[in-house]
Amino acid sequence: MLFRMTTLSAKASPLLSLFSKNSTSLCFRPRSFNYLLHYCPLMPISFNAKTQPKYPFLMAIKRSHFSTTTAEALVQEPTDSGTRRSRKKALRESPEMILRAKLEQCSKSGDVAEALRLYDEAIINNVQLNVYHYNVLLYLCSTKSDGIRTDVLSLERGFEIFERMGIDKVVPNEATFTNASRLAAAKNDPERAFGLVKKMKAGGIAPKLRSYGPALFGFCEKGMAYEAYKVDSHMMDNMVLAEESELSALLKVSSETEREEKVYEMLHRLRAAVRQVSEETAVVVEDWFRSKKAAEIGLEKWDSERVKKGIVEGGGGWHGQGWLGTGNWRLVRTSITNTGVCQSCGQKLDCIDIDPRETNNFAKCLADLACQKEARKDFLQFQEWLQRHGPFDAVVDGANLGLANQQVLNFFQINRVVKEIRQISPSKKLPLVILHQSRMTGGPAQHPNNKKLLESWKRAGALYATPLGSNDDWYWLYAAVSSKCLLVTNDEMRDHLFELLGNSFFPRWKEKHQVRLKPSINGLNLHMPPPYSIVIQESEQGSWHVPTVTGDDLEIPRQWLCVTRSRERN
Repeated sequence: MLFRMTTLSAKASPLLSLFSKNSTSLCFRPRSFNYLLHYCPLMPISFNAKTQPKYPFLMAIKRSHFSTTTAEALVQEPTDSGTRRSRKKALRESPEMILRAKLEQCSKSGDVAEALRLYDEAIINNVQLNVYHYNVLLYLCSTKSDGIRTDVLSLERGFEIFERMGIDKVVPNEATFTNASRLAAAKNDPERAFGLVKKMKAGGIAPKLRSYGPALFGFCEKGMAYEAYKVDSHMMDNMVLAEESELSALLKVSSETEREEKVYEMLHRLRAAVRQVSEETAVVVEDWFRSKKAAEIGLEKWDSERVKKGIVEGGGGWHGQGWLGTGNWRLVRTSITNTGVCQSCGQKLDCIDIDPRETNNFAKCLADLACQKEARKDFLQFQEWLQRHGPFDAVVDGANLGLANQQVLNFFQINRVVKEIRQISPSKKLPLVILHQSRMTGGPAQHPNNKKLLESWKRAGALYATPLGSNDDWYWLYAAVSSKCLLVTNDEMRDHLFELLGNSFFPRWKEKHQVRLKPSINGLNLHMPPPYSIVIQESEQGSWHVPTVTGDDLEIPRQWLCVTRSRERN
């Protein structure tokens, strides 16, 4: 092969040193091979079967022609990565990104004045602001600093910025309208805040719960009950569900404006959506029952059969027939016994039934979510396995219970739970134990006694190993729901996975089906579900029991508010 040495540049000379003088094959010295690949990543190469064993890395390049132009091109440094780095650097150092970083710092520190200074400077220098810049500015102008509302000037500047956004034709999003709505509420203008929500909806942007807050709370604080109900109605029309803070505000404004029918409605909506109220909401409830209006309203005589029918149709715990009884209300903070009896009035609380159709729909929803989050094939195999071996009277979250108060998985502890659950089981059938496959192949599982135990559960069809890479939470929860049985686990099911299941049916299901392993003097004991429902309850005599939560333990209420008439019907 002939090389025109005089035409080669300095960059091509290292390449030539890699080749031998043999014209039939171009051989590479082993140490130079990686160097060549760096410069010649696209060069077609093939191993030469006749290469001497002494040089196993020698390679032959079958080329009919190799020009100096090709050689020089091959040794050019790659430019793509350098170009990308340059572009990223240019983007980081652009005025828009510098402004973004500075505004983020202002947001963290709550420095409204500095954010507005940066905005004015950006306008003078013709920096192109995007929706993110505007949203940060609007947020800062609408929020409180150290509990004190920002001054009127900041609010005015906020509306000026919002108008400038329209002039610049920057398309707003939900956060934009929500922040603008907060600006309006801060100026004590809930009508404008509600108008912005309507404009958002008309523009094809779906409002969120936070979008309605400024208007709803603004109307409630001003005592404008009718307007607050209109916001509430708009929320329901758009499938936005009010939570405790919104319902508490509506309850308070209804109480203050003496709209007893709305107070009754809000109490039942709290019962359905919140179940256990915060201390702040409990005070609002107490204020209503202590009011003069609350003592004046109520039926002295009512149809007992109709009330009982309402309780049966509602599944227990409420009748929905309105205020019953007359006279002042007696309010007592009390507790409920383990058997569900109020220690103040002696009434036994109901265990509210769950509609079987709700359970079936929930199981289907759970399976659909699991198939999205897990390998679909694996979960479908599990469903088929359940159909062959189920249903069960109980499902045991093996890893959770085996690690309760333990450093390593304790199979003896799991087995003790299995035996105790079997004893109280109607069918005396072994519960289903769910364990991740990794828990069954290593560590304590290799102990001979544990191997025998696992094998016995397998033979009985009472053990399922979830596959590698899976989340066993989906498996034990679906097994318990679909079998309509008890679930033995200390997992409180509060993480993001369980948030996908909503707060309507799932808390009610947990309350009636979850069995926990709790410490006691004699070690760990099973803690069965309570024989009553921990939820706001309305009796057929017209009394109310409201559970309140004032700590981190969201499962067991610290107190109950017992509300009875001074003169109840006999």
